[in-house]
Amino acid sequence: MTGMTTDTGALRELTVGTGAGLDTADMVLNIGPQHPSTHGVLRLKLVLDGERVVACEPIVGYMHRGAEKLFEVRDYRQIIVLANRHDWLSAFANELGVVLAVERLMGIEVPERAIWLRTALAELNRVLNHLMFLGSYPLEIGAITPMFYAFRERETLQAVMEEASGGRIHYMFNRVGGLKEEVPAGWTGRARAAIGEVRRRMPDLDNLIRRNEIFLARTVGVGVLSAADAAAFGASGPVARASGLDLDLRRDEPYLAYGSLDVPVVTRTTGDCHARFEVLLDQVYVSLDLAEQCLDQVDRLAGPVNVRLPKVVKAPEGHTYAWTENPLGINGYYLVSKGEKTPWRMKLRTASYANVQALATLLPGCLVPDLIAVLGSMFFVVGDIDK
Repeated sequence: MTGMTTDTGALRELTVGTGAGLDTADMVLNIGPQHPSTHGVLRLKLVLDGERVVACEPIVGYMHRGAEKLFEVRDYRQIIVLANRHDWLSAFANELGVVLAVERLMGIEVPERAIWLRTALAELNRVLNHLMFLGSYPLEIGAITPMFYAFRERETLQAVMEEASGGRIHYMFNRVGGLKEEVPAGWTGRARAAIGEVRRRMPDLDNLIRRNEIFLARTVGVGVLSAADAAAFGASGPVARASGLDLDLRRDEPYLAYGSLDVPVVTRTTGDCHARFEVLLDQVYVSLDLAEQCLDQVDRLAGPVNVRLPKVVKAPEGHTYAWTENPLGINGYYLVSKGEKTPWRMKLRTASYANVQALATLLPGCLVPDLIAVLGSMFFVVGDIDK
């Protein structure tokens, strides 16, 4: 017998169990909000009938930092440091969306060398993001070895990013009008060598997990998200493309140098956990190729990597919306200015926030052990939900 409290506060005795002659009752179980269970401080309120999930309510807000409000009292240089932290695995991409919005409102033309460098760094950041999930997702369902391979490749690319920006996680390398500074002499060659090294060693990780029998048993046919549901929830990025939504802003609404590149879009149609993992895995190969093409172009270009700005940067009165294909999906940046040195309003539309909503549809009907497989396959960062 277990004691449970009702909504009225009264304690009642319930028999929770299975088998002939036993009364059964639904049980409410909280997953989270402690950090290790849910990729950050996310809470899932589950209603269970035995081992089966009857209902799921994702509860967010435990990490809320009020970044959007803080934007209103920081100038256009300072808001970059706030914006690069909400998805801590995609810091360069987060910075990029902010500066693109400000540059669009101010009518700034960024030097061509900076555009190609930004594109190369954005793709390297995409690979770093994906490698984290490619290592941690199998770990969540019992496979520890892929984590070591994924982090070996991450460290190879982290060294390149750190040499250019001085940062390992929060790069702070974008500036309104371009980049913070020129990359070190010979950097493009070392970056190209790192990309080649990662590309040669990726099959180690790929062969270890893609066709692993246990991994297939845990992921194939589990957590199926239909294309219609993905579109209805506003899902994007690898999660949506695994369900057959063929949408990628790098190809469909190009920004930076993507209009000059052929961007292959990786899609699947099954929409299950394994499809989401495969999209992420195959996207790594695409991003490595794109980054290498950008570095080749950087070597052909000379000139500055930023625009000289006044001491106090003021965006003209008006509003604009910029969106980017972040590693986890589409991020939108709505900027409103009243002609002052701080934004009047800066609103973020983050990929993780839309993607995690789909859990309310995906989890009911699945078993508790499958819940972990589904949750991890949605590829979200909780800071990206709470901002």
